[in-house]
Amino acid sequence: MVVESDGLLDESSLVAAPLPQEAVHVRLDMPRKDDLADLVFLANNKTVAANLAMMPHPFTLENGRALIARAAQVRKNTGLFAIRLKSTGRLIGVAKYAALEEDGTVHVGYWLGEPFWGRGYATEAVHALVDHAFTHHDMDELQGSCRVTNPASRRVLVKSGFQYRDQAMIRSIGAGGSVPIERYVLDRTVWKSLKGWGQGQ
Repeated sequence: MVVESDGLLDESSLVAAPLPQEAVHVRLDMPRKDDLADLVFLANNKTVAANLAMMPHPFTLENGRALIARAAQVRKNTGLFAIRLKSTGRLIGVAKYAALEEDGTVHVGYWLGEPFWGRGYATEAVHALVDHAFTHHDMDELQGSCRVTNPASRRVLVKSGFQYRDQAMIRSIGAGGSVPIERYVLDRTVWKSLKGWGQGQ
């Protein structure tokens, strides 16, 4: 549902979202050719693939090269980023937003390599991803989803301001069939309010 703005915040009151998109411990920027080894090592994980819709398993060098090439393409309401540790600069996962359906609904997606789970990095990355999407594009809402068996991803979405919408089934390449998911939505007006609260406004 799209809620009308109450007028308390306008676009000029929001902090700009440059690239790289910075958070406390992670940074979002473009994946590079020299990320290929880390990308393939972390993505070639059955557990990671089974929690995503489009990630194949095994994840090959060719899959990695294709992902890096897709990130360089400029398309409306789309962004594909490496999630990097600020302390080392190494790729630890991927975050993206893109219109996946004919109606133009923009979805967020993200994954972290298993060695980096449970440290709050995914939440930081999704916060930065959402800020980038709403600051640089004109969509009214973002959607996200998680498998019903993935409470960690559910927590990331909720901590990022997404609100539960419903349940559905999707096909997951990595899981090898249809899986139940929970779908969430974040409206631009809610995001503005959350940003304002974070700034004491």
